[in-house]
Amino acid sequence: MSSTNPLKVKSIMEFHRLLGLPQPEHPLISLVDFSNIKSKSIPNSIVFGCYSISIKRNMLGKMIYGQQTYDFDEGVMFFIAPNQLLRIEKQEDADSGPAGWILFIHPDFFWNTPLAKNIKQYEYFSYAANEALFLSEKEENIINNIIQNIQQEYHSNIDKFSQSIIISQIEALLNYADRFYQRQFITRKKNNHQILGRLERYLDEYFNGDNIIAKGLPTVQHLAEVLNVSPSYLSGLLKVLTGQNTQQHIHNKLIEKAKEKLSTTDLSVGEIAFELGFEHSQSFSKLFKTKTKLSPLKFRQSFRRLH
Repeated sequence: MSSTNPLKVKSIMEFHRLLGLPQPEHPLISLVDFSNIKSKSIPNSIVFGCYSISIKRNMLGKMIYGQQTYDFDEGVMFFIAPNQLLRIEKQEDADSGPAGWILFIHPDFFWNTPLAKNIKQYEYFSYAANEALFLSEKEENIINNIIQNIQQEYHSNIDKFSQSIIISQIEALLNYADRFYQRQFITRKKNNHQILGRLERYLDEYFNGDNIIAKGLPTVQHLAEVLNVSPSYLSGLLKVLTGQNTQQHIHNKLIEKAKEKLSTTDLSVGEIAFELGFEHSQSFSKLFKTKTKLSPLKFRQSFRRLH
């Protein structure tokens, strides 16, 4: 099936039927062992209307999510948001089938609970797919213990407490994953610092070239595409490494360039604003004053007094 014509699966029951699995015990949540899924039954391209959280080993090919490719060389845990396109490039010559589990949760399961709104705060659902979550043995045990709790409740008789107990376990799972992602930003310093270095070099080139006059200020989305990560992943990474998000980095580079022009040229504030991609000099002056506590003219005057 081509990626331009993906199969759309709206319910967990449909997905079970597609994969030849028994009917789910609950229509809005399901926990599936990967070893029970036959790879040939998985479509090459699918849009699934549920959240999924997985730990997966022995991948039978590549997964492409959000235009990025999941790298499972070490990372084993991944998250998919509802209504996102997932493509699978299968490898028939894999030595063994996939192992692990996948938790499907229909958005309606969160209805009338805090997670209905709060799940959007977990940015890893939209992270670049080449950043699957890396887990230490201890971390994986923590995650698997939570999954066992969910599994036990899932297979018990459904009563009025079932949903709230499962919701609390899902919340714990998401919070631990959030912690482990933050740890990953720090422990994978070499790769992360390479992204930061590439960002700095690209911004330097952008502000020193003609791009800014032709295209205006670079956007967060544009920088993420250049660096081959998602916007939320880039901002999350920068926040951990530098304490500032991507937009703040753009503004920092802009102010740095503005100070250079104000201190080394006789260009008017309006001309500098134009060269830095602003249609209106008032917008530039307002941003400059917010960042430096001085207007562009006051900065120029103070700089010249000092020199």
